[in-house]
Amino acid sequence: MSTPIQNHIQTVFIPVSDIEKARGWYCGILGVPADGEILHGHLYILPMRGTAGIVLDSRIYAPEKVFRFPAVQLRTDDIEGSYAYLKARNVELASGIEYDQWFNFKDPDGNMLMICKC
Repeated sequence: MSTPIQNHIQTVFIPVSDIEKARGWYCGILGVPADGEILHGHLYILPMRGTAGIVLDSRIYAPEKVFRFPAVQLRTDDIEGSYAYLKARNVELASGIEYDQWFNFKDPDGNMLMICKC
């Protein structure tokens, strides 16, 4: 039987406590303008390259709902530079660089994210 569901990730929702603060933080580490509109008072669609998107959502936030394991992997061509960049921005680094390929870090709400050299 065929399925009408596509084998394609559209969007990942990240729970955040303060939508405006999260918008500034995420846009800052991604190097994109933080001037996009906050929708319905609780949603911000991050301007991303590629086909998968990230939506920050303060309506779904609760301390027990933050990602304790990476649910989002961001790409880099420079793993050492990415690590140094986040460290210089006082981002909480949750691991060192592993296997010269990846490391984990946390957003201000404690959501675990990953940077990976592809």
